[in-house]
Amino acid sequence: MKHNWGTMAAGALLGLTVLSLSGPVLANVKTGVDAWQQGDYAKAIGEWRPLADSGDPDAQFNMGQAYKLGRGVQPDLSIAMDWYRKAAAQGHMRAEDNLGLLMFQQGDRAGAMPYLQHASMRGEPRAQYIVGTALFNGDLVGKDWVRAYALMSRAAAQGLSQASTSLTQMDKYIPEDQRRQGLALAANMEQQGKNAGFAASDPAPVRTTPAPVRTAALPPSTPSQPPAAPKPATAQPAPPRPAPQVAAAPPKPVASGNWRVQLGAFGEEGNARALWSRLTGKVSGLSTYHLFLVKTGAITRLQAGPIASSGDAERLCTRIKAAGADCIPKKI
Repeated sequence: MKHNWGTMAAGALLGLTVLSLSGPVLANVKTGVDAWQQGDYAKAIGEWRPLADSGDPDAQFNMGQAYKLGRGVQPDLSIAMDWYRKAAAQGHMRAEDNLGLLMFQQGDRAGAMPYLQHASMRGEPRAQYIVGTALFNGDLVGKDWVRAYALMSRAAAQGLSQASTSLTQMDKYIPEDQRRQGLALAANMEQQGKNAGFAASDPAPVRTTPAPVRTAALPPSTPSQPPAAPKPATAQPAPPRPAPQVAAAPPKPVASGNWRVQLGAFGEEGNARALWSRLTGKVSGLSTYHLFLVKTGAITRLQAGPIASSGDAERLCTRIKAAGADCIPKKI
């Protein structure tokens, strides 16, 4: 299997942000952002540069954006990375995310990886895609298929189409038990992101006051030569986990059967996988069933099975509906 890094998601929103600053400084940054939004990039640069030179991380981040996009200045990725690096050193998380992605795109994969690992844990989907690929291939980091599957699942759930494609490839090589562990880990990552106070779909947490202004889209990012493909034949499957112990046991999975339960139909495969990830964390025993993604044209139907009888399918649906999801028994 040749598992490529692929093309990064285009048009990602990484915005110029008005952040908490003291009185006159805030006015200067705000003036620069207003000028940027009006297309007066030279004025924006004039407002931000002295602040950036004096060490303000928000102005440094905005200068990095300007040099990345080539607005108000000649585009220069090296200078952009310098500004991102200065802001990141002061804890500016958006700058750290952008720095890691840009370093990776420019070929410094080893140097980018620590930044990308931090960004992936904050929920940045492109970083999750890159780190998930590295963990799957054992490239730059140790091979960890459980964590690779978890990160790729989170990226796919946020609509990154390359991640959905990669998951389909991973399904062919990662043992079922490790995939289940990966989905459980993905659900845990999502919950940790919520507990930390930022949504998993956000590129990075934003300081709260004042509110961020509109964002500026970045151009597509295309990593270069893909790393070597893994050798799945040498991987050792994890031992099967014991069946969960619950008061009212769910129907036991069987090796074959004529029934499944259908949990929904989706236009995006990533949305189907996201629902599966959520439900396996809520419905005890659901993760012991096989995940089926049945494609009909542009529609992907999410099903679980096989199930021995209609009665068992009904009982499983009852448990799933109790978790707040739709469920329909289906005879195959």
